[in-house]
Amino acid sequence: MIFNMGRIKTLLIKRVAKKLIKEHGQEFTSEFGKNKELVNRYTTVSSIKLRNSIAGYSTRLVKQKIIKENQPRRRIHEEDLSKFYE
Repeated sequence: MIFNMGRIKTLLIKRVAKKLIKEHGQEFTSEFGKNKELVNRYTTVSSIKLRNSIAGYSTRLVKQKIIKENQPRRRIHEEDLSKFYE
């Protein structure tokens, strides 16, 4: 079994990306290029690598939000829990 772990983002990247999405969430999309321009506009990040990391993480957060909104909510019925209360 092969696991694709990806890269671990630092707290700085996560904090800045979440703050940007909280303040300007309607402008961020699931496209990296547009998010890169938005990060450049709303922050004073001097490093290109840091800007790209923030834009990439914000893209990931937006995609996760879209997936979460489109999934039907799972309902737990009494029948499902009855096996635990016998």
